Amino acid sequence: MTWTRLKELAEAPLSGLTQPTRSDWIFALRTVSAGLIALLVTYALKLDHPQWAMMTVFIVAQPVAGMVLAKGFYRLLGTLAGGLAAIGITSLFGANPWLLVTVLALWIGVCTLVSSLLRNPEAYGAALAGYTAMIISLPALGQPHVVVDLAIARCAEIVIGIVCAGVTSRLILPKLAADAIISRLKRSILDLAEYAGGAFSGGDPASLAALQRKLITDAQTLAEMRTYARLEAPSFATRAHPVRRTIGQLLWALSAARALHTHAAPKNATLVPVRSDLQAFVGELAATPGALDDTGPWVARLDAIATKAREAPATPAEPGEDRVGSITRLTIAVDFAEALKQAMRGLDALRSPVSRPSRERQQPALVVHRDYQAAWRNAVRAALATLLVAIFWLTTKWSEAAGTVILVAVVSSLFAARPDPVQSAWGFFTGTLLALPFAFLVGQVALPALPGFGWFTLFVVPILVPAALGMANPRHVGVATAFAINFLAFLSPHQQMIYDPGPFLAGSASILVGILIAIGVFIVVLPADPWVTVERISQAMREDLARLCLHERIPRRSAFESLAYDRINQLMPQVQRTGRKGDPMLGGSIAAVTVGLEVLRLRQAQLNSAIAHETVESIGNFLRGLARELLFRRPGEPQTATVAVARQYAANIAERSDRLEMLQIAASLRIIAAAMEDYPDFFAKGRA
Repeated sequence: MTWTRLKELAEAPLSGLTQPTRSDWIFALRTVSAGLIALLVTYALKLDHPQWAMMTVFIVAQPVAGMVLAKGFYRLLGTLAGGLAAIGITSLFGANPWLLVTVLALWIGVCTLVSSLLRNPEAYGAALAGYTAMIISLPALGQPHVVVDLAIARCAEIVIGIVCAGVTSRLILPKLAADAIISRLKRSILDLAEYAGGAFSGGDPASLAALQRKLITDAQTLAEMRTYARLEAPSFATRAHPVRRTIGQLLWALSAARALHTHAAPKNATLVPVRSDLQAFVGELAATPGALDDTGPWVARLDAIATKAREAPATPAEPGEDRVGSITRLTIAVDFAEALKQAMRGLDALRSPVSRPSRERQQPALVVHRDYQAAWRNAVRAALATLLVAIFWLTTKWSEAAGTVILVAVVSSLFAARPDPVQSAWGFFTGTLLALPFAFLVGQVALPALPGFGWFTLFVVPILVPAALGMANPRHVGVATAFAINFLAFLSPHQQMIYDPGPFLAGSASILVGILIAIGVFIVVLPADPWVTVERISQAMREDLARLCLHERIPRRSAFESLAYDRINQLMPQVQRTGRKGDPMLGGSIAAVTVGLEVLRLRQAQLNSAIAHETVESIGNFLRGLARELLFRRPGEPQTATVAVARQYAANIAERSDRLEMLQIAASLRIIAAAMEDYPDFFAKGRA
């Protein structure tokens, strides 16, 4: 195991380790302290539901300060929107319970739709707006005049929790998103070097696939951290552009390394020296402690390797060697070196930001994939599940079923857009069930006998600190968070605690039943087929490539990279649920990045006045044929002449000219043809 891998395991929070790290203990103690402060404030203000303030601290708690601010900000917006919706809906329809629950169910459906089209933390705020209206409106059923007081009280409790969590995360030994971005980017570059080292030396395919998935996930995490860092400090806005560009460079380098691995051609004498230099470079980079503390020497070496590749002779080094194939592989090698170099420069830009004029700071937002079909499905089942349970509640007049209605609304909306909502909801149920006995012992046995905040702290802290440590562990964060917030919900801390097990058990049962009903809804009502989602995202990627071929305006490279990596990131969790069947689709999606970048190269070549008109026309014909194949050929059908045409055009161009720009066109055609041959079913219209 390399030093880099050991260091990564040592730094990752509880990833495969049995002992919490120092940062985990800081996070846990800070979170519990903020929760206790929030509870004291609500006691002092004599609010009706002080548990909401303390629960909010655990809901928005994150190891990184910017993530707390982001989640807290959108929780506040969602609570305000839900409170206003509750006031409006109850004022208009509160006199008719049946109409009220119907409108609330529709509101939850709308908010779930919006949430499914957004990303965290914005998605969380949208979902919260839906079920907050339900939480406020149901207690006001039959007495609409109290809805305003309920909304104000809930907003006040939420604000107290957010302020306590945000202030403590920013002031008490904070872990900043800006620092986390630099650390994660360094780790991603080293992971990329390790991946490339394995790819160039014929490494274990399973290990390479795992590293590939990790790199894609880290790219998405870097994009999310941009928002968190800007909330921490507006000055980080000048560094948001390097992050955005570096994400694209990482994906470009990953795609190039993968292409060199797939088409190794070890007997290609022209490529062997360059390939050996790259292999030695990435091996040394991955194995050198503190390698990225100074990127200057590494960037210089990459420049030298890229220059060597560009100056490689166009004439075959050996009789019978494929000249276009040599140029093709050299082009990919240059791409890898250039992309890795730009990623390192992006790291330097983050560590030493350069002031830019304000007009240059306005960068376009990252393009994201929006699955409208899945969003409508989520909205329909959230609204339908909420409405059916509400009808049962009104029909039976079972008072405790109100809690069931609320939990169905919460779970069916909150987890709707997760890659595996059943698994996420089951983790929530597990944490809730584990919290029940602890809450009973503390709230029904200990605190009634030993009242007071001091005893409360003595009983609760030993329970909540381990829960918070679990929240710092990515493997257990879902169950641990559910445990913490539902422990407080069951406990319902007040200044005067009484022994009253009947309502406690009835309310707890309604909550557990509500979660189970929501899980049943995910399983039965419009169940999601991951393979359908895989095909839908793949189809969107093919349409992206077709637009690159046909659109009059040539898109910016960064815009395409941004969209491509976002689609791949959405594809990956769905592919993992399909087993080995989905591996070619993930591989094809990476190859699609290579195809897209080569299409952009061809489009730029069409604008080059030095390129003969005949060649420009040939490129146009090929791109139109490629677009037709991407849009209309189905899996299992034979490929059209597109691949053959690409290879024929490449051969003809190489025969007519030895000019570098012409050989680069031939290389782009060969790269596209190779990618389509490697993943024929990905580059075919799906059945979704």
